Amino acid sequence: MKRKSSRNRHLAALFLAMSMPFCSAVPGQEPPIGETQTTAASTTEKGLAALKANQPQQALDLFEQVLQTNPNDAAANLLAATAAVSLYKGDLAVKYAEKAREIDPNNWKVHTTLVAAYAAAGKKEQRDQERVTLRKLHGDPNAPDAMQTKGFLLEMFPVKQYRIEAIEYFQPVEKFHIYYRFLIRNAEGKRVWQIDVESNDFDETSWAKAHPDEAAAGKRQFQLVGEDRDLHMDYRMFSGTADYDTIRAQVLDLIQAQTAPFPGEK
Repeated sequence: MKRKSSRNRHLAALFLAMSMPFCSAVPGQEPPIGETQTTAASTTEKGLAALKANQPQQALDLFEQVLQTNPNDAAANLLAATAAVSLYKGDLAVKYAEKAREIDPNNWKVHTTLVAAYAAAGKKEQRDQERVTLRKLHGDPNAPDAMQTKGFLLEMFPVKQYRIEAIEYFQPVEKFHIYYRFLIRNAEGKRVWQIDVESNDFDETSWAKAHPDEAAAGKRQFQLVGEDRDLHMDYRMFSGTADYDTIRAQVLDLIQAQTAPFPGEK
């Protein structure tokens, strides 16, 4: 079966965009004007370039250089957290992301990094608290940027030679109602496959008629499907709720069971 999939916004760009909210200094935290500020800005730009070039360790080293001079640099803290997430250094990511929240507690974009940092550190309770916070902000007219965002990077984790980036959507998106999208990247950061978690209306209607009690309890029928440009693969169906950890375990099983190269690797 073939079905053309719509191209998702590049996840690295999404995560970077969510991690660069601090275009101006936080009141009371302005660095001194002059050579130090210029050097810090230059080093931060180099770190951003390294992060975009899929060189998170180099990026982290550069951001930490900035923080040695000014530990209250909100942007450097948040970007250091982003680099640490990419290196699967969860505790370090939490340290920097929480520092950024301490400096600028009202900036919603801090939470988009905190949620991934807590996930990387295995702190599920804190992760889920941030997910709730992000959903509240998504519906808050006083946070227009959050309202305009369709979803967020929930977690980044390694499986075999791949990096998996899990996106959670505030509301199901696209024609087939995608709840989560798992982007699969190779060591160079190239997307080689994606697995979507769908619950489309057509299948859901027939399932609900056959399972009225489960449907009344708020459960749905979901599909795990693979996508790459015009290629489409149906993996499996399951009934229940859109519980992330349950779905993550199923996606992990699929990737672990993959023996042939993903289509994007050919």
